[in-house]
Amino acid sequence: MQLFSCPFCGPRDETEFTFGGEAGKIRPEPAPEVSAEDWSKYLHRVGNPRGATSEIWVHQTCGEYFLMERDTVSHVVSTTNALRKS
Repeated sequence: MQLFSCPFCGPRDETEFTFGGEAGKIRPEPAPEVSAEDWSKYLHRVGNPRGATSEIWVHQTCGEYFLMERDTVSHVVSTTNALRKS
């Protein structure tokens, strides 16, 4: 098991967290302006980078979303930062 550090609760077991998506991904304009193809790209095409990445995660225990910077190869978490002011 790996420990992730929630910015609100501190270090917790990885099983308490859920991946929320890539950070910085731009959502298309709302329908009807967005095409089905563009919406599909937004939902299903992910960068899946090798190495350093920024991701959004949610801590299920406290319900807070936060930004996690981690390495997808080594699984080392460099930082976690709140997405809201506490």
